[in-house]
Amino acid sequence: MLSRISAVRRLPQLTAVPRRFTSSLKEGSVAQSKGFSEKEKAHENEYARRHDAELLHKMKADMEKKKTELEQLEREYQAEAQKAGKV
Repeated sequence: MLSRISAVRRLPQLTAVPRRFTSSLKEGSVAQSKGFSEKEKAHENEYARRHDAELLHKMKADMEKKKTELEQLEREYQAEAQKAGKV
């Protein structure tokens, strides 16, 4: 019986070999490519413009606040000056 079992042919095992998809570019060359650097520069420029616009908006709001404060102080000064002149 043992001789019959050992006589059975074994099928060869298939091994899967991973395919490597490579190009002629070196590793990490995507970050150095022209298209990638242009896209990165565009994102940086967009961020810088947005940041500058936010700063300008804050500065304008601060200027308006200071103008209203100055107008209020001028009115108070005029009121005090009139009181001092009439006394």
